[in-house]
Amino acid sequence: MKQDIKLTVDAVIFAERAGVKHVLLVQRKNPPFQDQWALPGGFVEDDEDLETACRRELTEETGLDAESLKQLGAFGKPGRDPRGRTVTVAYVGTVAYQLAKAASDAKDVEWYPLDGLPTLAFDHGDILSQALLP
Repeated sequence: MKQDIKLTVDAVIFAERAGVKHVLLVQRKNPPFQDQWALPGGFVEDDEDLETACRRELTEETGLDAESLKQLGAFGKPGRDPRGRTVTVAYVGTVAYQLAKAASDAKDVEWYPLDGLPTLAFDHGDILSQALLP
């Protein structure tokens, strides 16, 4: 049986500002979900370790680097990505609050307070919810 499953990584990055927990989001420059907000992330390269891919995507899209990342889990519900069958491995990290700069395929980047989140692309709302569990 031939599989055609793509592999991505996503970063759930938290920071505290004025005593309020924020999450880092990027506004997508390209389809699918163009102009919508999402977790920083993207496709894993063929010769790349998963955490290395996550760090690369985070830096490429936001200019930030997380000191430590912890693997949250894999998310692969069919239909989560309209481009085809895609499984993502999500990582969680915390950084000191700092300015981020959109780059790569991110149109914009913002820190959002958890009580003021926009609608998120893909299944990133589910991933974020999982990251917030105790």
